[in-house]
Amino acid sequence: MLDTQFEQGTRFLKTWQAWRTDPQRSRLLHYVALTQSLPTGPELSSAVGNNPALIPLAQALAGQWLGLLPGFHRFLLNQGQVVLTLCVGDTLALLRQQQFEADTVALSLDHADAASLWTLKALARCCRRGTHLTVRAPQVRALSDIARNLSQCGFEIRLPEAATASPAPVTLEASFSPRWTLKNSRQNAIETALPLGSCAVIGAGLAGTGVAAALARRGWQVTVLDRAEAPAAGASGLPVGLVVPHVSADDCALSQLSRSGVHLMLQQARSLLVAGQDWSPTGVLERDVADSHISQKDIWHSQGAWLKPAQLVRAWLSQPGVSFMGNAEVRQLRARNGTWELLDAQEQVLCRAERVVLANACGATTLLQRLQQDEPLRARDLARLPAMHGMRGLLSWALHDDTSAAVFPPHPVNGSGSLVPRIPIDGGTAWFMGSSYQPANQTERPDQDNHRSNWQHLQPLLPELAQQLQQRFESGELRSWKNTRCVTADRLPVVGPLEASDASGLWICAGLGSRGLSFSVLCAELLAARWGAEPWPVAARLAKALNALRS
Repeated sequence: MLDTQFEQGTRFLKTWQAWRTDPQRSRLLHYVALTQSLPTGPELSSAVGNNPALIPLAQALAGQWLGLLPGFHRFLLNQGQVVLTLCVGDTLALLRQQQFEADTVALSLDHADAASLWTLKALARCCRRGTHLTVRAPQVRALSDIARNLSQCGFEIRLPEAATASPAPVTLEASFSPRWTLKNSRQNAIETALPLGSCAVIGAGLAGTGVAAALARRGWQVTVLDRAEAPAAGASGLPVGLVVPHVSADDCALSQLSRSGVHLMLQQARSLLVAGQDWSPTGVLERDVADSHISQKDIWHSQGAWLKPAQLVRAWLSQPGVSFMGNAEVRQLRARNGTWELLDAQEQVLCRAERVVLANACGATTLLQRLQQDEPLRARDLARLPAMHGMRGLLSWALHDDTSAAVFPPHPVNGSGSLVPRIPIDGGTAWFMGSSYQPANQTERPDQDNHRSNWQHLQPLLPELAQQLQQRFESGELRSWKNTRCVTADRLPVVGPLEASDASGLWICAGLGSRGLSFSVLCAELLAARWGAEPWPVAARLAKALNALRS
């Protein structure tokens, strides 16, 4: 459903409740709502009055009503089966950024441009033949202009049976049935929803398991394969990471995408993880490291959090419809009779599936090079895939009991590296500082050099704490965790088909770099939405920046 005016959310909540009580309901309810101004959380709750059916729904939505700015916001409700995409801003601009076809549209005439020809043309672009539209107007005479414009845009109108002079509010109904052949200019390679089937995901980190969970919620049967025995054996095995958006003066694509991703990640944390043990919304202070004192340029992220990625990976793998296969290193991909065969080093079949998602970080490059050798015709498309390379990183850490003299901040601090204190682990609580950066194609630096580098980053971040911990960093007694991230040149993930037409069903979700906690849920939702011809979680112009074949 597309609703051009969210108001206080009552229509959405009533639609959600109707879906819940419908024995023949669809597996997913997608509700896209536009608004120029946001209601407050209390306004959401009060709008339903004393309606016992709507109160718990309003409370569930209000609980996620945090840190919303202009742009797209995705809410995964009812165990992810009800998806609200709330779009804040100018109606015409928001309609032009949509990439879906609605089954039904509720058009509100609450502002001057709502019935304009340009707005209705953009609205028609979100419709398919047969889309039902309702328009509520203060009185019949107010419908004349919009009826003419709707007809011009391809809608067949059923005028209300009421006197022209009637002062009562009236509803106009229409269906989208243009007399001309429709041209589809959308970016999506998939024009209609794919039939549910089997999918193999290569890689059991945040990227791969996030994709698996998003697809499984929609009814796919997903097998996640990894060369390691256990999941989260790579960079997603990080002991703790920060869920915090990127901030830039020009609010670039990276900043906007990371905001959307953080919002989605926090929803998943609240619904799947144990607060205080697996994650905690402590807030995060982002320091302006150019100033050694608290600066006006410092930013307090009230919704920032620390999170243990491996716990989320395990939670996603436990979702119905997802199975995990460890000790399964895929060395070759082979297309056979409409399915993919995933082969090991001995060319034995590990798995067969109708579709494949490469989510194995830089390992995807090796697989694609082998595929190119086997199928040279793929070279043209794959040449457009941004180059990905590894970046080593080491995290320095110790138990708080070992450093009781040091005064740590009550919350994580981010900036030049990051310090995350008071994390519960087996044996006590620990602090973590990192992480170092070094290209994987260079000779690996000794661990002690990386510890020293982390201390150098701590100096401008928290000078007093750095001074207290200097001896610890120099003693060689600190513990460490290290692995390799997969990054792209523009620091944005790659998500999409590896063939322009998507005829082969081979996709990729990789290159999340150091922002796996910011991007994994967003990338998974975008991929799953494209497969299902569903509304996208971000504006089309931002999704374009993540396209796999964007070079």
